[in-house]
Amino acid sequence: MEQIYMNKLNTSVEIDIKRSTFISYIARTETEDEAKQFINEIKQTHKDATHNCSAYIIGENALIQRADDDGEPQGTAGIPILEVLKREELYNTTIVVTRYFGGIKLGAGGLIRAYSSGAAEAVKASGKVYLVPMVPSMIVLDYTFTKRFEHFLEQEQIEIRDQKYTDKVTYQLIISEEKVEDVKSELQKITSDTFTMSTSEVEMAERTLV
Repeated sequence: MEQIYMNKLNTSVEIDIKRSTFISYIARTETEDEAKQFINEIKQTHKDATHNCSAYIIGENALIQRADDDGEPQGTAGIPILEVLKREELYNTTIVVTRYFGGIKLGAGGLIRAYSSGAAEAVKASGKVYLVPMVPSMIVLDYTFTKRFEHFLEQEQIEIRDQKYTDKVTYQLIISEEKVEDVKSELQKITSDTFTMSTSEVEMAERTLV
């Protein structure tokens, strides 16, 4: 499955370019209404700003994409911000770049670079995570095999959610979808196919991008 990227933290950064101050805000927004609400909140916070330019992408397939120059020359603010979101492959993410004019005009090229830089710095400050399909699994096996199995889990960085000890050992695991068959194969080798394994509905989990 193709990785789906999202911003990790809601945060802000500030940069100064030729006396103009650019304050960039980034937020996780799951719907277009949330994106619009976030943009309006920033506009209310910075009512005295020269511009509050923005862009967002909503939906795993990036079906909703919007950009707003908020009074800057057409194509010099909102689109550069949107292009950063697209380049970083972020979805369900909104960026607002607030500008306080410092008296020196930047020109079209300078504005594009400034708003691109502001958006890129916001992404950098936020960090990125990606969504991975995970399969909750319950595995039951004899005590004899626990050491080898747990060593395998450690090597594969598979999370153990819970363990119960009765006449056998029961593991509650969360396994990435792509590793489920590998786990089954390893269990067959370790236990000579004497284990039992049941799985639940796939759930999406966030993993930090290294």
